[in-house]
Amino acid sequence: MPQNPSKNVAVIGAGPAGLVSARELQREGHNVVVFERENQVGGTWIYNPATDSDPMGVDPNRKVIHSSLYSSLRVNLPREIMGFRDYPFVAAKKPNRDPRRYPGHKEVLDYLNDFAAEFGLIRQVRFGTEVGYVGMSENGKWKVSSRKRENDHVVFVDEEYDAVVICNGLYTEPRIADIPGIEVWPGKQIHSHSYRTPEPFRDQVIVVIGGATSASDISRETAEVAKEVHISSRSALSGTPKKLRGYENLWLHSMIEAVGADGGVNFQDGSKVYADIILHCTGYKYNFPFLETNGIVTVDDNRVGPLYKHIFPPAFAPSLSFVGLPWKLVPFPRCELQSKWIAGVLSGRISLPSKEDMIADIETFYSSMDASCIPKWYTHNMDFQLDYEDWLATECGSPPPEKWRKQMFFIAREKLKTQPEIYRDQWDDNDLIIQAHQDFAKYITDLAQVQKLST
Repeated sequence: MPQNPSKNVAVIGAGPAGLVSARELQREGHNVVVFERENQVGGTWIYNPATDSDPMGVDPNRKVIHSSLYSSLRVNLPREIMGFRDYPFVAAKKPNRDPRRYPGHKEVLDYLNDFAAEFGLIRQVRFGTEVGYVGMSENGKWKVSSRKRENDHVVFVDEEYDAVVICNGLYTEPRIADIPGIEVWPGKQIHSHSYRTPEPFRDQVIVVIGGATSASDISRETAEVAKEVHISSRSALSGTPKKLRGYENLWLHSMIEAVGADGGVNFQDGSKVYADIILHCTGYKYNFPFLETNGIVTVDDNRVGPLYKHIFPPAFAPSLSFVGLPWKLVPFPRCELQSKWIAGVLSGRISLPSKEDMIADIETFYSSMDASCIPKWYTHNMDFQLDYEDWLATECGSPPPEKWRKQMFFIAREKLKTQPEIYRDQWDDNDLIIQAHQDFAKYITDLAQVQKLST
């Protein structure tokens, strides 16, 4: 594959995936424009106390708020493994920063702003600019149509790019649980996308659907003010409801069987409660309303495809790519490796397999999922599959993730499951922290305004 190091590339989104993509593309010699509809970088890490006009997030005409953060949110992985590989996420010596190992969401946003400033990325971003259309032109380039409000009118711009990297995130379009009888149930419903603080739930009986971190955090937080909180989770064992240790008003149930016009919520374990609110902590849908590929790239039951290694659609590779689709991995380093690969492929430094071989790889992957009875909407679930990052590193010619990162990840995930109340403030992997700081020392001297680490 001949090298052509300079491509004009459009990056959609200035969250973590978009920022690191812009950096890696620039490092490879490409010209980059980043389109960002908000007025600052950070993507999903920008907190907004406002919520969608529809608390379930299903009304297509609703006023959309792109933040899904709740006020008290703290990260669920230690900061040592969260940061980009050569820009460690260490506690900064700056006013009003959060030095905790599991900091709050503002600290992550501050880190991303530091990252963008350190690598001169801000000048590549067009703020307040929303992409309305991305599609292939007859000349093989990508048409990108965007709009930006200036004073009292909207300016529309059509441009062409050699390649487009889609980094628009996952946390805007709510996924809703299918509940038999919900059309006659008289209570209120809300998706966690619109949850900010527990106060609106005071003295209410709440059913929280979900078993991930947001469900755990929100159920425990609302239990401090609610009359009762009942968690409905796939992971709950059969049998009678279980009162969670340390709480007098928090129970774990199996999945909801049905709800009724009397306000009742019936669980598969045979129990029933009369609830005021059902809170859906049920995740999000991939959504690319601006992308037009004539049906070649689709989202089917939350499977974005067909994609080679969750990144390249064979029909358009390498000029169209996605960063940040896999979930249940450490997101920032994963996005970093994905964008390194994309940048190298676009310049010709790294070769992709043939279109036919990529299609065959995808078909093998889908068949293996079917054989293992894994649902389609788990296509991009990479829970504990750290070999994906090893594979990406090999393709990029980069060293694989350090052993301490993998060990720290598994320890953190296990403590999250077994000690959800305390894992953010109590840990016993100090030996791994020392190893992390020893590795960070080779980068810290080149970074501005961060805490010195002793080795």
